[in-house]
Amino acid sequence: MMASYWPTPAAQTNDPVVSEKMNTTHKLVFSRTLEKAEWQNTRLIKEHFAEEMQKLKKQTGKDMIIFGSSDLAVTFIGHGLIDEFRVMVNPLVLGDGKSLFKGIKEKLDLKLIKTRTFKNGNVLLYYEPKR
Repeated sequence: MMASYWPTPAAQTNDPVVSEKMNTTHKLVFSRTLEKAEWQNTRLIKEHFAEEMQKLKKQTGKDMIIFGSSDLAVTFIGHGLIDEFRVMVNPLVLGDGKSLFKGIKEKLDLKLIKTRTFKNGNVLLYYEPKR
């Protein structure tokens, strides 16, 4: 879990730039099971996820990013709340795992808008939903 790593001295030593960004950035945690969020600059949202995101999207500010929850992404996709998808393709086949968009009930047409290739062979694909 990110909250158990990034505030630690090890994270600050190993990757001070990312650690600083992760610890100072405002974060939202969408969870029905957590009782509280103790990580610096974190707000816990326990219910009405789509409605809360609709309110947040109407506010001015920077873009928001979802880290680590395909279930949350599927909820937001179902309500048309995601403006851009970034999918990292890593040249490693695990052979098992959770489907990226498991739970999507309807066809989702995406338009490739940009790609970025890294020296290690990873490729970042940028998509936006066709509307």
